[in-house]
Amino acid sequence: MTDPAALLPLWHLAHAAEWDAAKASGEYRTSTRGRTLEEEGFIHCSYPHQVGGVATAFYGDDPEPLVVLELDRDVLAAHGTRVRVEAVEGGQRFPHLFGPIPVDAVREVRAATMVDGRLVLGDAEPARPPLAEELHEVLAELASDPDPDGQD
Repeated sequence: MTDPAALLPLWHLAHAAEWDAAKASGEYRTSTRGRTLEEEGFIHCSYPHQVGGVATAFYGDDPEPLVVLELDRDVLAAHGTRVRVEAVEGGQRFPHLFGPIPVDAVREVRAATMVDGRLVLGDAEPARPPLAEELHEVLAELASDPDPDGQD
């Protein structure tokens, strides 16, 4: 029987600046506020119904811009990053990632801010352009070069 939690979106709350740095390097390695994957041993994640409580507990006094990353379990697995749901103090179960988050495993990014100690989410934005847009760019590039193979 499939664990019902496996059907829920997998989210990670991050500083926007750390996500921007990850896009440049190809992978995200921050576990939680102020701690790396190497220091913690895993990356903390949550389900949508948990992210508000996580934000209040760990980022409530944080003035830095935040983002919520929605992750693709299949892409994580393809890169060797395991997802394990574990109980924490108080009995609540949270997903933990054992490995980095490759940038191509991020489906959507939502801007997030703390307002009066509560998390406010912006609209979801695709983490990368849809394939059709990428294809359009490639076709436009090819059209601008009448001899792309250099074999005049």
